Amino acid sequence: MDLLPYWLKRDQVTHVELLPARVGRAAAWPSWVPAPLLDALHAGGITAPWEHQVEAAELAWGGADVVISTGTGSGKSLAYQLPALSAVLTRPRARVLYLAPTKALAADQHRSLTGLNLPGLRAAVCDGDTPREERDWIRQHANVILTNPDLLHHSLLPGHQRWSGVLRNLQYVIVDESHSYRGVFGAHVAHILRRLRRLTERKGTFPSLSVEEGHLLNPDQDRTPGHGVGGQAGGGGVRRGTGQPGRTAPRQPTGGPVFLLASATSGDPAGSASKLIGRPVRAVTEDAAPRGSMTFALWEPPELPGADSNGDAAPVRRSALRETADLLADAVVQGVRTLAFVPSRRGAEVVAVNARAALEEAQPGLGRQVAAYRAGYLREERRTLEQQLTDGTLTGLATTNALELGIDVTGLDAVLLAGYPGTRAAVWQRAGRAGRAGRDGLCVLVARDDPLDTYLVHHPQALFGKTVEATVFDPANPYVLAPHLCTAAAEQPLTEADLPLFGADAALLDELVAAGALRRRPTGWYWTHPQRPEIDLRGTGGPPIAVIEAATGRLIGTADAGAAHHHLHAGAVYTHQGRTYVVRELDLADGVALVEADNPPYSTHARDTIDLTVLEVRSQVDAGPVRLFLGEVEVTSQVVSFQRRRMDSGEVLGTWPLDLPTRTLRTVAVWATIAESAVAGLEDLPGSLHAAEHAAIGLLPLVASCDRWDIGGLSTARHADTDAPTIFVYDGHPGGAGFAERAYGMAAEWLGATRTAVAECACERGCPSCVQSPKCGNGNNPLDKAGAVTVLDTILTHLPAPTA
Repeated sequence: MDLLPYWLKRDQVTHVELLPARVGRAAAWPSWVPAPLLDALHAGGITAPWEHQVEAAELAWGGADVVISTGTGSGKSLAYQLPALSAVLTRPRARVLYLAPTKALAADQHRSLTGLNLPGLRAAVCDGDTPREERDWIRQHANVILTNPDLLHHSLLPGHQRWSGVLRNLQYVIVDESHSYRGVFGAHVAHILRRLRRLTERKGTFPSLSVEEGHLLNPDQDRTPGHGVGGQAGGGGVRRGTGQPGRTAPRQPTGGPVFLLASATSGDPAGSASKLIGRPVRAVTEDAAPRGSMTFALWEPPELPGADSNGDAAPVRRSALRETADLLADAVVQGVRTLAFVPSRRGAEVVAVNARAALEEAQPGLGRQVAAYRAGYLREERRTLEQQLTDGTLTGLATTNALELGIDVTGLDAVLLAGYPGTRAAVWQRAGRAGRAGRDGLCVLVARDDPLDTYLVHHPQALFGKTVEATVFDPANPYVLAPHLCTAAAEQPLTEADLPLFGADAALLDELVAAGALRRRPTGWYWTHPQRPEIDLRGTGGPPIAVIEAATGRLIGTADAGAAHHHLHAGAVYTHQGRTYVVRELDLADGVALVEADNPPYSTHARDTIDLTVLEVRSQVDAGPVRLFLGEVEVTSQVVSFQRRRMDSGEVLGTWPLDLPTRTLRTVAVWATIAESAVAGLEDLPGSLHAAEHAAIGLLPLVASCDRWDIGGLSTARHADTDAPTIFVYDGHPGGAGFAERAYGMAAEWLGATRTAVAECACERGCPSCVQSPKCGNGNNPLDKAGAVTVLDTILTHLPAPTA
């Protein structure tokens, strides 16, 4: 590709990593796969499976819950399709439930299944966009149902009596892209899957499938629990990889389905998957698929001439969004099919708009080959864009992580990452979109003016020399566990036998009874209200906000309620499909934001105030003048104003007040206190602590599977609850998401990298690459870079060395 040498010789490239190609290792088809499925796969060009696909399929067919954790494009879909489709083709009553974290992924899998043209396969997508009359047909006739955790929680499980035929005959549950279930969302999904297990185990799944000499045994034959065909313990019997008729032990008749999970490469796939479904899971991790070579470049945008690094959030380097837009335009001019991953909805729109403008200037009409894709679009818009990307109508697409997960877009050449996506797992998942089907690929990580991005482009070993992270989520979070116990009780009364499934104890149920949520009876705990408990699965802050064009009443899109205070307040600039609007009014009670079409030469940035109270200390480390704590806190915040900043220079044009309600968050935090005597020499103690706090928040994703927007912070020269100079970093979700615990356990590594990032930054007084923050409610004032290094040195000197 001509683009590769042109890009790699640019001064902005700080490192190039060459990942060699790999030859695949094929295996024979399992003997139990029915002939029609083999014929369909052969017709689709799949002549033989890879070894990891067969290993995972055999485990699932034998009755083991299994997670396959291999690279992007390694064919994980076939690993779960083999046992799932074999089940529905050989037993008319068998049902399979496929769960995807996004609607786009479920729609893509549906296209893949229907493309097989298998007689007897009735696959259907059932999500929030599915009309109610279609759901009736799906319940009665579909044998592979593709959906998401949201519909499972809001519709299928509450209506389990209507879905009893599906639940009673549920053979397999496929949990695709299971690594995406992290943080609070992961904790919610863990309890949704436990509720699914509870209902299927009570209803009783049909007897297990078993095949001998390639034929289905009597499906109604009774089984002896714990034994397979021929009296073997249920673990095997198939001569794997031979393709010869063997004897397959049936899965154990536990009364519930087998779970098949597919994950990107992960630090602990078996542990994460086991925590997700609530029982042991076998992991398949050795990737036997072929892989083309990958060229991975780290790219640092150039410094802006004359930028004031100590100004009010003044940019020091060219925006990563602008840089990504230029690279995307370069790629489209060369005909290089490219995905640009952008961390925010607004950022995806900005990249698409700027790339289109550059292309139109170069060649009128060429801008039509670029578009934006993000959540919040209407269903018809999403489906059109997905089809245009698949058929090549679009050459470049700026997208949020909505297109990260598993969608089989063939023929992509390059991937651009506008900033580090928060985890190494996400980096490799997105990079794997380029060069699919064994082709060579190119990935460029464009660093934002951000402490972590700057650290990574100058310390590539932190990205390429480490294994990916384990997925972090906490099903024991009481703000997640309690409402799911209530929801489970609303579905069917809870009993003592249910408590281990959810990891709950009677004391929590007693609290729910005392609060009037549950009622205790001899037969169990009952939900007491006519309405179901309200649960915000994705931590969006409530029902979505409808964005309405005031002049026409047209629904433009939707936005998360939790982000409305910052991004949809009156006067905010809102972008959708390349068009710019200004918010005229935000009605939180009705969930509506009224906007007017406009094209102002500025962007808007909300500013807030934060107060924090320590509620409980869970754990602490006493290190002389330094003490490290983990505990529960209550955070009160309020968006009080917003700034307008020039689009071209970042210059602050003014600040406008806002009158929005306060919001209270009870969560988990990690905090460090320092004796005043240890920092007595600092001229600007508040600015030193503030700068260290910003940098620590920016570097936390290095050790925890979070994004900086998942966490918050506060620093003060004397906090009322600690009576000492203190730095707080807290989870931005009720009850915590596991990130603070991870930070507490890896404090030395986390803060050591933070200190390195600040000390090595070339700026004099602090900049966005080290201590300035784009989300600071105080406008990045005060900040003392040199003092931050002293604060971090003091903490690191006294903290004990990390233990294994």
